[in-house]
Amino acid sequence: MPTSTQVNEPKIVVMPDVQASRDDRNIAIDRVGVKHIRYPISLRCPATGGVQHTVARVNMFVGLPHYQKGTHMSRFLEVLNRHHSELRSDHIMDVVDDMRRRLEAQEAHLELTFPYFIDKKAPVTGSPGKLDVEVTFEASSSSDKAHDDFVMGIKVPGASLCPCSKEISDYGAHNQRCEVEAKVRFTPGKYMWIEELFEIVERCASAPVYAVLKRPDEKFVTEQAYDSPRFVEDIVRDLALMLDDEPRVVWYQITSENFESIHNHNAYACIERGKLRG
Repeated sequence: MPTSTQVNEPKIVVMPDVQASRDDRNIAIDRVGVKHIRYPISLRCPATGGVQHTVARVNMFVGLPHYQKGTHMSRFLEVLNRHHSELRSDHIMDVVDDMRRRLEAQEAHLELTFPYFIDKKAPVTGSPGKLDVEVTFEASSSSDKAHDDFVMGIKVPGASLCPCSKEISDYGAHNQRCEVEAKVRFTPGKYMWIEELFEIVERCASAPVYAVLKRPDEKFVTEQAYDSPRFVEDIVRDLALMLDDEPRVVWYQITSENFESIHNHNAYACIERGKLRG
């Protein structure tokens, strides 16, 4: 008689690998994989030396050759589980390289979008608060390394006050929230903390926004915006100048969208530029 252990023991069955079978349509696929994975990640915080836990929306793709029927979807999640504690800007290329090797692909692509919280005190009272910003990591790996790429992006909220409105009005000026986005590529071997890019982007608005403002803080921010009027064009030009002076950045795409308070439209501007290296 078999023992209970033998009865309950699972049997290993060799199954056909349909994905690895041949496809005769002779059409390669640029990107195939999984999208909209919600996944917990941990990120180091330079200010405190601690770790911030957040949840990312993850997209993972590989290129599929013309002769292969499909890719192995479960392997994407296996890679993600193996690297969940290393999903930060200075390790992201290791993750996408591992994904390419595990999927036996010529090219692999990884995209992460997640909220990141930055500690920000009110300007006068020092009242503490946490400001959430949207951060993106976009990484690509190729077997010949010719198309390796990493782009970090951040969306920063701000306030913009209209210079024209201030100039033509006897008193006051219309102002609104704005969203400034910067995507950057780095000099090989160089990286930047999320907080560092945030501080650069935030300086381009008429005034920053805060999670907590008491009345003395509100007075300060209102007057700060009034003293620093910015068109949407001013915001992206000022940001371009600052990124031009940042040696760690070799390419950027920057946008500003002003959510107009007296118009039924938004104002928008964009600059994309690669920097020449000597």
